[in-house]
Amino acid sequence: MNKLTPIIVVDQIEPCLPFWTEQLGFELTGTVPHEDAIGFAMMQKGASSANSGLGGELTTGTMTLFIEVEDLDSVIDSLVDPEVVVPRRQTFYGMDELFVRAPCGTLVGFAARVEGAQEE
Repeated sequence: MNKLTPIIVVDQIEPCLPFWTEQLGFELTGTVPHEDAIGFAMMQKGASSANSGLGGELTTGTMTLFIEVEDLDSVIDSLVDPEVVVPRRQTFYGMDELFVRAPCGTLVGFAARVEGAQEE
């Protein structure tokens, strides 16, 4: 395996885009139209990518993303009025983390390695 790209199924893509692009800094690399809306959106930030899609054959489901970051404070500063699901905490496995719900319902965890903690 070379790469993992999550495909996040949502009811409407347009309300989700600012969370990923404006707040978290992903670049919108392409869209596919579907009737009068966006049917599929592709985003990338560095080596990470995320795709949001609609489609008759796809249904919304539960997904949690766990994103390791260099600096949790800068991510928190970039979020606008986040719905915090799990408040910031330091875990037994050496991470400083926070979980929020994205506007379209996806649970997103951000975690930075605590200085001095060993990688698993």
